[in-house]
Amino acid sequence: RNLLDMDTFSKSDPVVVLFVQGSGSSEWKEFGRTEVIDNTLNPDFVRKFVLDYYFEEKQNLRFDPPGSHSAVLGAQDFLGQAFVALGEVIGSQRGRLERPLTGVPGKRCGTILLLAEELSNCRDIVTMQLCANKLDKKDFFGKSDPFLVFYRSNEDGTFTICHKTEVVKNTLNPVWQPFTIPVRALCNGDYDRTVKIDVYDWDRDGSHDFIGEFATSYRELSRAQSQFTVYEVLNPRKKCKKKKYVNSGTVTLLSFSVESEFTFVDYIRGGTQLNFTVAIDFTASNGIPSQPTSLHYASPYQLSAYALALKAVGEIIQDYDSDKLFPAYGFGAKLPPDGKISHQFPLNNNVDNPSCAGIEGVLESYLQSLRTVQLYGPTNFAPVINQVAGTAAQVTDGSQYHVLLIITDGVISDMLQTKEAIVTASALPMSIIIVGVGPAEFEAMEELDGDEVRLSSRGRYAERDIVQFVPFRDYVDDSGNQVLSMARLAKDVLAEIPEQLLSYMKTRDIKPRQADP
Repeated sequence: RNLLDMDTFSKSDPVVVLFVQGSGSSEWKEFGRTEVIDNTLNPDFVRKFVLDYYFEEKQNLRFDPPGSHSAVLGAQDFLGQAFVALGEVIGSQRGRLERPLTGVPGKRCGTILLLAEELSNCRDIVTMQLCANKLDKKDFFGKSDPFLVFYRSNEDGTFTICHKTEVVKNTLNPVWQPFTIPVRALCNGDYDRTVKIDVYDWDRDGSHDFIGEFATSYRELSRAQSQFTVYEVLNPRKKCKKKKYVNSGTVTLLSFSVESEFTFVDYIRGGTQLNFTVAIDFTASNGIPSQPTSLHYASPYQLSAYALALKAVGEIIQDYDSDKLFPAYGFGAKLPPDGKISHQFPLNNNVDNPSCAGIEGVLESYLQSLRTVQLYGPTNFAPVINQVAGTAAQVTDGSQYHVLLIITDGVISDMLQTKEAIVTASALPMSIIIVGVGPAEFEAMEELDGDEVRLSSRGRYAERDIVQFVPFRDYVDDSGNQVLSMARLAKDVLAEIPEQLLSYMKTRDIKPRQADP
C-alpha cells in the first residue's frame, strides 16, 4: 500500500521478492518472487509462497519490493523492505499482519500486508460402523469368523491396505465395532477415488479364506449419513463357476460421520493467546554473579547461559502473545532489606504487576535483580508452578494457554510438592519447560518430564504430559556460536508445545473459534 513512485512518466511496476534466513544463520537466500503488476502503487499480488511452518523455530523472512522490474534485482529501484518472523504473521489477528516498509532515508515507503493461511491437507477423520448378512460359510465345523480389509486405490491402479476390522467369531451375520480412519488414509483426499473392501474368514494359521469383495468411494460412503447403504459381496471365481450365483452375502454401512481434526494453527488463528512466564534460579550454587565462574556471569562479549535460554525460548513465544507482557520471577534468594528468603519474587520488584515489557524487559529486570538480591536457597519449584497454575485456572475456555519456563542449575529441594503441583497443573491449559544449566546431574528433572513413565503424586496420575526438560549443555555450539546454540535449544524445548496445547483442547472438547472474515 502507498509505495514510493520511482518512475518518471508512470507509476512503479512493483514485484515482491521473498528472502528466508536459515535457522541459526545470518545468511539470506531468495525463496521466490511474486508476479509483476504494472503501473500501480497499491498492488494486490496473486502468487502465493508455500512455506513449511515450525512453531519451535524462528523463521525470519525479508520482503523486498523492488520497483521497475528487471531480471537483475540490483538494477531495480529500491522501494524499501520489511523484516518479519513467520510466527508473527500466524500469531497476528486472523493471520493478517501489516508492516511498514523501511530503508529509504527520509521517505515513507508505504506498507506491506501479509496474510498467512494453513493449507488444508484433508484433516477430516471418519467414524463408521458396518455389519454383514448371510455371508458364505467357510469353516467345516462352525460358521465363518469374518473380518474386513479396506484398500485405498493408488494413481497407478494398485491398491494399498489402509484398515482392518477386528474378527467377529463364529457368525455369518457379524456386527463390527465402529472405527475411525483419517480421510487422507482412506482416499488421499480424493472423494471419488475407489475404496476396495475385501471380506475374509479368519483362520488361525494365517491362511484366511476369501469370502468376497465390493468397491465404493468416500463420496458414496458419506451418503450413509442420511440412509443405510447395502453392498453386495461378490466372489469373482464363484460368479464364473456358478450360473445361479447371486452373491456371497451383503455388507451394510450402519453409520458414517465426519469430524475435523484441528491443528495448532487453527487455535492460534481462532485467537488463542500463549502467555509466557519465566522463573529463574537465584540459589547460591550458581556462584557469585560477578565472578566469571558463575552461571549468572555475563561478560561484555557474551550472555550467560540463563540469558541465552531465556532469549532462545522467549523470542519465539512472544510472537503468539499480543500484549508482549511477560510475568518474570526469581526463586531461592534473600531479598532486601530484611533478607527474607523468597521462591517467587518478581524480577521487576513490583508485586502487584510482575510483568515485563518484552523479552528485553525480562532480561533487564533479571540483570537488575542479580545486583540487588543475595543468592541463597533452597531450590523450590512448587511455589512458582502453583502461581502460574492459579492464573491458568481462571480462564479454561481455550482462549488462553500458559507456558512456564523454569531455568535452574541443579538439584530440586521440594520434589514431592513439585510433583503434586505438576499433576494438578496437568488438568489446566499450561505447559512447563525446564532448562538445566551448568554441569550438574539432572536425574530428578527426567522424572518430571514424564516421557517414559507418567508422573504421579499420592496415587494421582498426571492427566497429560506437560513438562519438557532439556540440559542446556547439550545444545552449546562447539565453535561458540550463540545464535546457533539458541536455535538448537528452542527447536527442542518448544517442539512439544503444539501437541500439548492440542491435547488440552481435545480432552476438554474445545474447538477453535472461527476467525472473523
